[in-house]
Amino acid sequence: MTFFLLRRLISGLALIVIVTALTALFIYGGGTDIARNILGNTATEAQVAQRATELGLDRPPLEQYLAWFGGVLHGDMGKSFYNSESVSQALVNRIPVTLSIVIGAVLFTAIVGALLGVLSAVRRGWIDRVVQVFNVVSGALPTFWVGLVLVSIFAINLKIFPATGYTPPSVDPARWILGLVLPVTALVLGSLGVAAIVRSSVIDVLRLDFVRTLRAHGLSSREVLFKHVLRNAAPPFLTVISMQFIGLMGGAVVIERVFAIPGLGLLATDSTQRGDVPVVLGVVIVSVLVIVIVNLIVDILGGWLNPKARII
Repeated sequence: MTFFLLRRLISGLALIVIVTALTALFIYGGGTDIARNILGNTATEAQVAQRATELGLDRPPLEQYLAWFGGVLHGDMGKSFYNSESVSQALVNRIPVTLSIVIGAVLFTAIVGALLGVLSAVRRGWIDRVVQVFNVVSGALPTFWVGLVLVSIFAINLKIFPATGYTPPSVDPARWILGLVLPVTALVLGSLGVAAIVRSSVIDVLRLDFVRTLRAHGLSSREVLFKHVLRNAAPPFLTVISMQFIGLMGGAVVIERVFAIPGLGLLATDSTQRGDVPVVLGVVIVSVLVIVIVNLIVDILGGWLNPKARII
């Protein structure tokens, strides 16, 4: 298991370096354009060149990336080109916001998707057909459209939930939960396709010989399902959930824009439009790090459920 985890950690660190390097080299290529965006169209060419020099944008992109990465290794992600805010502080303020939405959506997606998938696999009649139709319809709905509909119905018309904004749990826990309901629901409704994976996996396991043997030894269907079938059907489900987490991190960009939530997604889009390189790279490295950690947790759970996976 130690070697298994070590390989996953090394591959994760390599992924962080590759993704941040490609992002940096792509963005740093527009050095003068970034300086122009900061100063505005009224600035002279001399002012733009001076600002680019002050920010180090006149250096080769690789040199700029190495300087930034060296700072990261020392715990310094730099400062925003626009407001001189510490990138680390900006990320600390916004990471809990995005993770609140994404983790909530992943948990509900996992619970609801597993229940629907198992129900669909065990009840192979009209329930199975209804679940499959629901999965197809929910997966076809655009997340931003679902968010707008939810806001229109439950925030504007019924006034049950807040339409926009985010309240930290330390300020008002009840309002924090209410503020998460609509964005989390919008993400969950577009992610319930995991039920189809659970259904397929459970059906495949139910057809295996050991299931018939367990039933022949007098075990009840409930005991066979919950003690043996679900454990063997879990690895594909965990893999899909990890992929859903990555997808939901991307979906949070849209949701945060719709609900005006000050999270990583909103920070990333605004910073990218302005060419605020240090902030963009900070968001990228945090996002990749979160994804690497989630995949590592999934690999550990998969190795625990299926020891053969540890040698892959």
